[in-house]
Amino acid sequence: MSQVHSGVKPLFAVAGETSNRIAASQRSGITIGDLPSPDTQRWTIRRKAAVVAGVRAGLITIEQACERYSLTVEEYLSWQRLIDAHGLRGLRVTKIQDYRGTSKRN
Repeated sequence: MSQVHSGVKPLFAVAGETSNRIAASQRSGITIGDLPSPDTQRWTIRRKAAVVAGVRAGLITIEQACERYSLTVEEYLSWQRLIDAHGLRGLRVTKIQDYRGTSKRN
């Protein structure tokens, strides 16, 4: 389910944006309403980037983000490192996905 905010520009228009654009979006007024829902199950590039941008903008702390989204600090920090090193494309999951407590085989 995606939320549509009338008249609000999306935080990250394309997956190829760099960390410089993330920093610019922080200065342009990211709000709590721009963050993913606390019950998010499917982590897209855009949602991961929004959480990192929210922490960097001071909206929430790393600890609050981890609690809100049931993340480990290591998982959050990996998102941040990937954005810094590779831009948003670094957040793309290709081979390994974490299904937290669920199994493909029962």
